Amino acid sequence: MTIIYAIILFCLLIFVHELGHFIVAKLCGVKVNEFAIGMGPAFFQKQKGETVYSLRIFPIGGFCAMEGEDEDSDDERAFNNQPAWQRALVLAAGSFMNLLTAVILMIIISFWIGQPTTVINEVTDNSPAQEAGIMTGDRIIAINGTSVDSWNETTALIGKEKNKEVEVTVERDGNRIVLTPIAEFDEKEQRSKIGIRPATEHAPAAALENGVKNTWNMTVMMGKVLKELFTGDVSVKELSGPVGIVYAVNESAKSGVIYVIYLASLLSLNLAIMNMLPFPALDGGRLVFLLIRKVSGKRVTDEMEGKIHFVGIMLLFALMIYVTWNDIIRFIVPVFS
Repeated sequence: MTIIYAIILFCLLIFVHELGHFIVAKLCGVKVNEFAIGMGPAFFQKQKGETVYSLRIFPIGGFCAMEGEDEDSDDERAFNNQPAWQRALVLAAGSFMNLLTAVILMIIISFWIGQPTTVINEVTDNSPAQEAGIMTGDRIIAINGTSVDSWNETTALIGKEKNKEVEVTVERDGNRIVLTPIAEFDEKEQRSKIGIRPATEHAPAAALENGVKNTWNMTVMMGKVLKELFTGDVSVKELSGPVGIVYAVNESAKSGVIYVIYLASLLSLNLAIMNMLPFPALDGGRLVFLLIRKVSGKRVTDEMEGKIHFVGIMLLFALMIYVTWNDIIRFIVPVFS
C-alpha cells in the first residue's frame, strides 16, 4: 500500500506540473498534440479535439507534447513559432504550478494545526505558573512590562529569564492582573519555562501568512542544500530518488496524514526548484537556450539545441540510476541483512 500511495503522490505532483504547461500553452494558442501522465506504452488514450490524453504504464513522469517543441514546424500554432515571452511563460508554468501546490499544502497544514495565541489553554500541575495563580483562559498581554501580541514573543521573553521572577500581566474577566511566577530553566531545551500551553486558533488569514512563510523557509533550505551539493559539503549519495520517496511516504504515514501532506508540499517545491535549474533538458535549461537564441539569433539551431537536451536527458537518467542504487543500498538491503 505504501508503494501505491507513493505512486499516487508522485503522479499527482507530475500531473500538476504538466497541467501548468498545458494550461498556459492552450492560453497562448499553442497546439498540444498529447497530454500524458506516466512514461512508456499507453494503456489509456482519449482524443478530444486536437489533443490526445493518455495514461502510460510507468508512473515515473509525464509530458505535454506541443507541436514544434523539439523540432521545426511550419504550423503557425507551433511552439517554435510563438513569441519568446509566450514560450518562456509556457516553460515556467510547470514549476509555477508546483510552487503554488506547495504553498496551498502549507496553508492547509497551517490551518489544520492552528496558530498559537496568547490565551492560556493549560497550566501544568505544580508549575511556577500554577503556584503564581495563572489560570486557564487567562490572556497574556505583557511580560515584564513589554506588550506581547503573539505566543512566540511570550516564550522569547520568558525564555530569557533564567531562574528569575517574571512579571506576567494577564487579562481575566475584563480585568488586568499582574502575577509573578519564577521561570525555571530547562536544560534540555536551553530556555526558561513557567509551565503554560497556548490555545490555538484556526484563522484563514494567519494560515495564509504562515503557509507562505513556511514555503519560503523550505525554499531557502533547499537552496542551501543545492549550494552545498555544488561545493561538495553535501555528497550526491545523500540524494534520494523513487525508492527514497517510497521510504519517506512510509515513515510519514506512520506519523499521520499531516506529515504526508507536508512531504507532498516538500516534494512539490523540490520539483519546482529542480526543474528551474539551468541544466539541459530541464525547463530552466530550455529557458536559458531561449534567452541565448533571443540574443544570438539563429546561431544556435534547433538541431544543436535538441542534441544538447538529449545529452542532458541521458545525464539525468544516469543520475537517477545512481541515486536509485544508493537508495536500494540504504533502505532495502538492510531489511534483508
